[in-house]
Amino acid sequence: MSSRFRNQTSLAILALTFSATTPVFSETPAPAAKKSSGEYIGNRLKSLQPDETVVYKKVHGRELELRVFLPEGWKATDKRACFHIIHGGGWQGMDPSRMYPFAADMAKRYGMVGIAPEYRLYKPDKSVTVFDCVKDARSSVRYVRSHAEEFGIDPDRITVSGGSAGGHLAAATALFNEVNEEGEDTGVSCMPNALVLLFPVIDTSKEGYGQAKIGERWMELSPVDHVRAGLPPTITFHGTADMTTPFAGAKEFHENMLAAGNRSELVINEGGAHGYLMRKEDVYEETIQKISGFLDSLGLLKP
Repeated sequence: MSSRFRNQTSLAILALTFSATTPVFSETPAPAAKKSSGEYIGNRLKSLQPDETVVYKKVHGRELELRVFLPEGWKATDKRACFHIIHGGGWQGMDPSRMYPFAADMAKRYGMVGIAPEYRLYKPDKSVTVFDCVKDARSSVRYVRSHAEEFGIDPDRITVSGGSAGGHLAAATALFNEVNEEGEDTGVSCMPNALVLLFPVIDTSKEGYGQAKIGERWMELSPVDHVRAGLPPTITFHGTADMTTPFAGAKEFHENMLAAGNRSELVINEGGAHGYLMRKEDVYEETIQKISGFLDSLGLLKP
């Protein structure tokens, strides 16, 4: 455990029943993304490194990490809000560094603890399935909530976000109650206090994205088909020209959320293609402002 966390407080750790029951902090920064794409987000990655890394789960001999960005003046005794953001890549590509700018900016600008989790990536031979990706996403939120005092966060102010397939996994933390790691303590809720979905995989039917990877059980993991009352307040960003995760799915999800009595906002970018908000600084900045305004309206920003 890093001295920064260890020396702030001595806490009783709520142990979960999956393998990693105690946080393991490392001062060694995770490697930044190797590729610079010419887009705004891609060009920022080389300058960002997490403050800490934490092992949240051990599964099939592999350790999965949380990459943690701490706000200025952070103390373990704080009760900060948390911004937990999951990377995309069709469930089978990219890594947590893809979302470092969001985690870093929410920490630096708004005093939140930013977290970008790692998860197992889908393999075409089905040795890792999309169900496994969902299990890891849900495990990551459970771990953060059960160790909230060590992260210096308020367990009742956790926002979960994600882009593309990561948006699907963010929604999964609220929706798919039957998909959990075997032996995990499901008494610890992975339900977020808010969702921020960025051009998400939201419909896994043949009209959407992901049916071929998920297989015949696709509807079990289709967010648009699992909307019910009592879900967290949600803001969704989507472009009308998205040909990867079609806009129609985001619109239907939003309408279903409202019909179920949930708070839902849909921010529409006319003509926006998949990933549109990652490409230009002004669009990214507008997105961050809208996210912060939404979270502020819920009391999820300031202590």
